[in-house]
Amino acid sequence: MAEKVCPVWVGYLLASPVRKLFQNPHKILGHYIEKGMKVLDVGCAMGFFSLPLAGMVGPNGKVICVDMQDSMIRSLKKRACKTGLSDRIETRICHRNSLGLDDLIEEIDFAVAFAVVHEIPDVPGFFSEIYKSIKPDGKFLIAEPKGHVSEKDFEICISVAGQNGFTISDRPQIGRSHTVLLWKK
Repeated sequence: MAEKVCPVWVGYLLASPVRKLFQNPHKILGHYIEKGMKVLDVGCAMGFFSLPLAGMVGPNGKVICVDMQDSMIRSLKKRACKTGLSDRIETRICHRNSLGLDDLIEEIDFAVAFAVVHEIPDVPGFFSEIYKSIKPDGKFLIAEPKGHVSEKDFEICISVAGQNGFTISDRPQIGRSHTVLLWKK
């Protein structure tokens, strides 16, 4: 996997409302999310998925948003304030070697990593950390862009997830993406 980080200017493109025409957060995530859930958005950028997730989890839920780039997190915070959802969003800056989730052992109901795994330098460590944070029977949705990630590399990614305890639950179809829904037994 590559060690490239998404440039901040791309974050603005990814947060564009036009993106909803081919990757609608409610259609992609709506049937996985329930009110009151604790959800993890890894590589949240400016909140394209985070903000809709905050609406879906309701006032008693929480969305933990993790990104390496402070500028992405700052933009997400501003957008969350504008939409009145900042009380449901917790932001965290992570580092190359850790997502900083040690305080969330078996607390996450659902996690999502959209166009992120190909940027992770330590994929086994990444999956191990996510696995520890997810509750038993929790789910983890991964979507990688077909333009950046080959099918072979995506299958290797899924294999590494399996080596870290995850089981394939489903292979939902998401436009322009290789996708897998993983389950923690």
